[in-house]
Amino acid sequence: MSFVLPRLHCIFNATAARSTCAPLPSSRALCPWRPTSQRIFLPAHHSVSRPFASSALLLDAMSDKKPQPDQKKTYHTKATGKALETVKKHSAENDLKLFGSCFCPFVQRVWISLEYKGIPYQYIEVDPYKKPQSLLEVNPRGLVPALRHGDWGCYESTVLMEYLEDMDAGLPLMPADAKLRANSRLWSDHINRHLVPGFYRFLQEQDNEKQIQYAEELKTEIGKLVDAADKDGPFFLGKDISFVDIQMAPWVIRLNRVLKPYRAWPDPEPGSRWGTWVDAIEKNAHVQATTSTDDLYLDSYERYAENRPNTSQLANAVNSGRGLP
Repeated sequence: MSFVLPRLHCIFNATAARSTCAPLPSSRALCPWRPTSQRIFLPAHHSVSRPFASSALLLDAMSDKKPQPDQKKTYHTKATGKALETVKKHSAENDLKLFGSCFCPFVQRVWISLEYKGIPYQYIEVDPYKKPQSLLEVNPRGLVPALRHGDWGCYESTVLMEYLEDMDAGLPLMPADAKLRANSRLWSDHINRHLVPGFYRFLQEQDNEKQIQYAEELKTEIGKLVDAADKDGPFFLGKDISFVDIQMAPWVIRLNRVLKPYRAWPDPEPGSRWGTWVDAIEKNAHVQATTSTDDLYLDSYERYAENRPNTSQLANAVNSGRGLP
């Protein structure tokens, strides 16, 4: 389906951000593909030993350490820290424009991709709750991220990452091997179908017992992804960051900066494969360049943690059990 707006050809498909692969098995007995840089085969399943702290510790922490804000906070409209430095570096006019919001993890996916690939671009910070006309010309729903390239526009974070890859400019996000590329898309789909909704379900839930249930479900889905990753890492395919890592990176950042203070999310077990992965993502220069200071995330996500009415289209979808917008 396509439509034409004034001077802008905008092709979209709301479901295109997800892979067309069949749904992933829900069982922990899943025997995943383990990516390697050389050999292409299905190795034996490898387990991950205690990637998280125990549920008992999580229950105690959630009972004792949930923050008690003394006043209502709201979302930030301007990046801070290293992300602000990056905004300033990319404020000049450019044919390729990224419309983004500093607190949005979907925006950060595309932003990391641009930084990693080294493609020249202009970053335009917008308030998605006060949708400017320039954003609506690209995405009539006013959601970010949105990308305008000359007289063409598109949106949906995964679609935009694939578009940047298809430009064949800069460092590749995907491996050269077709099977590994398909595998990357499969696990990207897992992130979009299970990890992202699970993150918000856990964060928005107000009942303590359900919070414990949702925390365990989120840990299980992360465990499946860890089991599918290269054994030695530190990233999904091995020593270099790639498509799946960037798909997941914004939520790794928010596990520590949002779920930890609001829901006592546990640190990775020392020495675990998950811990190695988290550390590699946190230290990656392109991730850091698009990450704001901790207070921005703490303030911007308080409304989700309190599950305030009409926080966002995404929050409403989670509360109603619908798919994410």
